[in-house]
Amino acid sequence: MSLHDDAVLVLKAYEDQSELRQAYLDHLDEHPDGMWKACGAGHLTASALVIDPERKRVLLTLHRKLNMWLQMGGHCEPGDATVAAAALREAEEESGVAGLTLLAGGPVRLDRHPIPAPCHWHLDVQYAALAPADAVEAISDESLDLRWFGYDEVAEFADDSVVRLLEATRARL
Repeated sequence: MSLHDDAVLVLKAYEDQSELRQAYLDHLDEHPDGMWKACGAGHLTASALVIDPERKRVLLTLHRKLNMWLQMGGHCEPGDATVAAAALREAEEESGVAGLTLLAGGPVRLDRHPIPAPCHWHLDVQYAALAPADAVEAISDESLDLRWFGYDEVAEFADDSVVRLLEATRARL
């Protein structure tokens, strides 16, 4: 099964955000290359909010290009077998934490946001990942900093999309 096919199955199984979910499905139907950065109309991305083992904090990255505190995530790659695998790979690469596990039940949220041309949209499929008890984070080349934030601190530092992802994740937990 292709990554494109997996994304369609994942989105069809996702039961929330019906209008946005349909927009993602329409995008994939109209753009066979809609999984890839090269798709000028926009493309799917995969991300994961990393949660500490005690489920009291989240690890955010200070994104090098955007200078914003965000969850870990990014572009799908040809070696990614599934959207979930892409989210997990991105989370491990950007956090430096090995042994992350995605929360059961598929994506936690969808978030579509504009990006500069030549691409115009990121259609982000957002997951949540639990860190192991011995988690040690390490800053990647894509990040200026990494930091654990208590749930009540996130809104002070991150934008509304991260706050919404945290709220959906806490509801899932």
